[in-house]
This record gives sequence, C-alpha cells and structure tokens, in this order.
Amino acid sequence: MARKLVIQIPCFNEEATLPRTLACLPKAVDGFDAVEWLIVDDGSSDATVEVAKANGVHHVVRLPENRGLARAFMAGLDGCLECGADVIVNTDADNQYDASCIPELVAPILAGKADMVIGKRPIEFIDDFSPFKKLAQRVGSWVVRKASNTRVPDAPSGFRAYSRDAAMQLQVFSEYTYTLETIIQAGHKGMFVTSVPIRTNPRTRDSKLVRSTLGYIGRSFSTIVRIFITYQPFKFFFVPGTVSLLAGVGIGVRFLVYFFSGHGEGKVQSLLLATMLILIGLFLWVIAVVADLISVNRRLLEENNRRLRKLEDKLTPPRE
Repeated sequence: MARKLVIQIPCFNEEATLPRTLACLPKAVDGFDAVEWLIVDDGSSDATVEVAKANGVHHVVRLPENRGLARAFMAGLDGCLECGADVIVNTDADNQYDASCIPELVAPILAGKADMVIGKRPIEFIDDFSPFKKLAQRVGSWVVRKASNTRVPDAPSGFRAYSRDAAMQLQVFSEYTYTLETIIQAGHKGMFVTSVPIRTNPRTRDSKLVRSTLGYIGRSFSTIVRIFITYQPFKFFFVPGTVSLLAGVGIGVRFLVYFFSGHGEGKVQSLLLATMLILIGLFLWVIAVVADLISVNRRLLEENNRRLRKLEDKLTPPRE
C-alpha cells in the first residue's frame, strides 16, 4: 500500500527564512511513495505564501488572522490528514532543525514501534541557549515526563513525527504552544511516545514564541497544570482534599483531647480551624468525583470523535 509523508511548517511572516528551510527538506524518504510539503500561513502580512509556492510547497493552509502557534499546528494536522498523510512531520520555519534527520525521526513509526516521535536536541551543546534556559529545559522536560508517564527528554522540541492515527486523536486546548500539551495528552491516551537524537542548525532569528525565559516557563507551567487537571482531575482534587481532611481531623482530635482533659478553654480557634479544614477537604472530594465523571464523559466523546474521523477517512478521498 502506498504511503505518504507530509512535512508541515507553521509560518508567521517567514518570507526571509522559509527559502532556506524548504531547500533543506527532503523530496524523497525511504519507506514512503510520496513526500509532500505543507505550510500553515498563520495570518502572515508578508509574502510567506508566495515564497512558499515559489519554492515548491504542495499545500497551503491559510488562517485569516494570527491565531498563535498552537492553533496553526492543529490546522496543519487537519490539512495533512485531508491530504492523505500516513505520517506527519512537524518542523519550524526558521530552519532550527536539521531536515536530514527526518528519516531517523519517522523510522520508529514506520517500524510500528511508536505513534509519536520527538526529536531530542543536543541541548548541552547549543551555544545559543543560556545556562538558565538549559536548566529550564531539563526541569520542564522532567515535569512533563512525570505528568505524561513518558520518557521524553526534550519536551519543548517542535521537531516531531506523528502517525495518522495519533494525529486524529490529538486536540490542543492551549492557544500558546502545542509541544507540552500533546505529549501529556498522548501519554494519557496510551500512545507509544519515543525520542530520537537529532541535529540542529545555527540560529537564524530570535524565537517568536519565547519572548523571555521566565515568561515561557510561567505559561508552560500553567499549560501543564491545566492539562493535568483535564486528564487527572480525580487525583488533582482528591489528594489535597485528603490532606486538608486529615489535617482537620488531627486538629479536631487535639481539641477533643484538651477539652476532655479540662483544658479546652481558649482552644475554640482550633475547633474552628478543624471544622474549616474538614469542610474544605469534603468539598474537594466532591469536586474530585464530579470532575472525574466529567473526565469519563470527555474520554467517551473523544473516542467517538476518533471513530467518526476514521470512518470519514475511509469514505473521503484524499485532497490533492
């Protein structure tokens, strides 16, 4: 059966860097009968689209206004699926990633050993990264590994490959970036996620996503927390609820000991604190149960959506 690889590139005003990036992309990759390129024009105001077409891009997905990297990424996945992609590779328009690594990136998917493959950059040897940024990358990747139950060493890497089935299942809620959210989502959906070492090219421009390292860390942390609540709501609310309840019970027992020993006078504050902590704990338990039920319904809807997309996929011919 013929296999198609589609390489997608989210773009926002990339007319200067896009020609070099496209010149490095492969036109043929072992294991595929066709290799096509797709760009997502995220509301560019320059000649990004014209430059892309002039340099051999097969497909263009245009967003009417700038929606951000996460939305552009998802629009690209949908576009690649419509084009009949069996495997999708995502890379950046600034030529940060060495395109000659694409065969290694897609190899685990072709071998049936992975649904998603993340390119692991040689972070320690990238001179453009400050020591603080390198530390932040390591810490952030560790947090994502814990939240997703995966072993991805370079979570923020945007150089990655997806099987067709994996791309159909992904839904990005964040409007900032897709990198962390898709890994956590894939881990909780039971996808096989792996990494391969890749090479990088010298920086051609400043990042349009990371304005400051601290700002990026803050927004990434909020994304991780949000996704953790989405996929592990019971644990998120039940654990602090239990801690609050046990603390309240402990303080309440302490008050009763003083009270029955005749030393309860002046300990009313302890009784009030115990009551408040117990009520908070019970309230969080209720939220945990309700949130878990909502999460179950969401998973059922996602599974139904996945089956519907696969059915539509069989009935709809690929877009040329």
